Amino acid sequence: MTKTLILCDCSGSQAIDAEAISETCGTPVSKVFTALCTDQINDAAAAIQAGDAMICCAQEAQLFDSLSSELGVPAPATLDLRDRASWSDDPASKLPKMSALIAEAGLPAQPSKTIEVVSDGSCLIIGPPDVAIPAAEALAEHLAVTLLLAPGSEAPVTRDYDVIRGQLRRAQGSLGQFSVVIDALEQRVLGGRGPIQFTAPRDGGRSDCDIIIDLTGNTPLFPAPEKREGYLHADPKHPPAISSVILAASHLIGTFEKPLYIKSEPLLCAHSRASQSGCSRCLDVCPTGAITPNGDHVTIDPMICAGCGACSSLCPSGAISYDAPPVDLTFRRVQTLARAYLEAGGSAPSLLVVNDHGSEMIRLAARFGRGLPAHVIPLELAALAAFGHAEMVAAQAAGFAQVNIQLAPGADRQVIAYEAALATALGASVVLLDSDDPDAMADALYAATPPAPVATPVRPMGTRRQIARQAATALNSPNETLTLPAGAPYGAVVVNTDDCTLCLSCVSLCPSGALGDNPDLPQLRFQEDACLQCGICASTCPEQAITLEPQMNLNPSALDQAVLHEEEPFGCVECGALFGVKSTIEKITEKLAGNHAMFANPGAARMIQMCDTCRVNAQYHAKDNPFEGGKRPRPRTTEDYLSKRRDH
Repeated sequence: MTKTLILCDCSGSQAIDAEAISETCGTPVSKVFTALCTDQINDAAAAIQAGDAMICCAQEAQLFDSLSSELGVPAPATLDLRDRASWSDDPASKLPKMSALIAEAGLPAQPSKTIEVVSDGSCLIIGPPDVAIPAAEALAEHLAVTLLLAPGSEAPVTRDYDVIRGQLRRAQGSLGQFSVVIDALEQRVLGGRGPIQFTAPRDGGRSDCDIIIDLTGNTPLFPAPEKREGYLHADPKHPPAISSVILAASHLIGTFEKPLYIKSEPLLCAHSRASQSGCSRCLDVCPTGAITPNGDHVTIDPMICAGCGACSSLCPSGAISYDAPPVDLTFRRVQTLARAYLEAGGSAPSLLVVNDHGSEMIRLAARFGRGLPAHVIPLELAALAAFGHAEMVAAQAAGFAQVNIQLAPGADRQVIAYEAALATALGASVVLLDSDDPDAMADALYAATPPAPVATPVRPMGTRRQIARQAATALNSPNETLTLPAGAPYGAVVVNTDDCTLCLSCVSLCPSGALGDNPDLPQLRFQEDACLQCGICASTCPEQAITLEPQMNLNPSALDQAVLHEEEPFGCVECGALFGVKSTIEKITEKLAGNHAMFANPGAARMIQMCDTCRVNAQYHAKDNPFEGGKRPRPRTTEDYLSKRRDH
């Protein structure tokens, strides 16, 4: 880390040993200030103007950003040492924890990937007249409003916004690109005296809009409606909720940047092969419906994706991975925290994984309660569900004694619970904290008795599968085979050798290459480390001879191909070349020879026992063979043409 740490003890409310921090972190530090945000603001300005400063106060980040704007220099990085480390009733030294947080803050930031979303402010409001009309009137000055009323409803006499009648059949899309289909659509007829007139109703009317406000009180138009940007749903009987969506809608006009949460590599996807269904883990858990099948793989609509991260944790092949921030950065953050803590003299640290909700609980616990124990190191992530079993076992292998995950509203608890169970089966110690009380969270962390950490930490690199395997190897006895929960992305393929005919259809469709054959012998080979447990082989097998067994074999033999089934090859009765499976050729001969019209005579039946080359030769030289054509016609010559002319 090359930045200079600007330290502040926040009016003397925390103890900071500047010299010790500089020694353990190997970075220059300032003197310990007392009030950088008030009386010593000039010192903060000087540090910001000097550049390469990291101010150890995240609470006043906005103030320092404004100050840097006035100075015309880039905003400084900020780091929270107070709430996450110093404000704690734990008498143990906070130096190892501070060193870990400083080391993590020094990791290079990854640039975020975004896509522009343009909203011109066209807004569709649906709901009963008594709530939808006031909402339309409130937004008419800000947005281009279209009010959709039920058929037969009395329409307001106004030109401030458009009014239509009909029944919304379908809606799809997100902010800036909604598409709706309306049945029994009646459009207002302009002009005339008396009540407003409408056109004759027609079905299948289509239109586009940027924002949808749903005040019907019915089932939301979209799954996980709170995560569908541009779709605002409120209870028509709850005026504060209606006011809230009206206020939110008034701000949804302009150009916005939407993060690209997910990176996909379709070629790695094991969704299906040759119309045989396989892995559907991401499809089953996506709360917004952003993931849909697309042939042999799945496709993700980035405009609908809400970035929960569940698909990244569950994807067995790495075809889908979280990218905001990237998965490899999360691994580096975890490993950096553990390494820096241990190198600074700490022992048996625990990791506390939180999102912004959990970070607020930490701040409240620090200000008004006991704060965090000195050995508990917080890690804030944008999406809790993106912290899957691979990250959990990697944290344990890196030196953490325990991984704690503070659940939060809106997090996919089912996915997190499954990933925690899988990580536990792989040897990790994972605790899910489920309380909205900051004091209860702190009390649980103080009362916990984590197991002893791994004696020799390992910090592997690679894909999530590779890291999970190496971490599990470090946490368990060598050569052990771990039994995993159903649906785990690791495991073995079990073949019933009595039923298997070595047709090798499973080999041709295996998306990861875990199943293979031998070009010289009738063999079915298997490499357990590569198996995704997608199930395509089981659904493809015509004999139903394949079953899946979730497990992780830590023996190095799992990295090699093993023979699951093999049989004696059959030798061609003509040339002796080996082809096919002896038992299969004998069964076919027994069933067809003399029993089928095509193999009624001994010569035709004998062809079953020939290799491809000999079979073609035998057919070619046989009487009435299918390759024999009629007599070739004589070529026509010039003489033939001239002989038919009358002038010759």
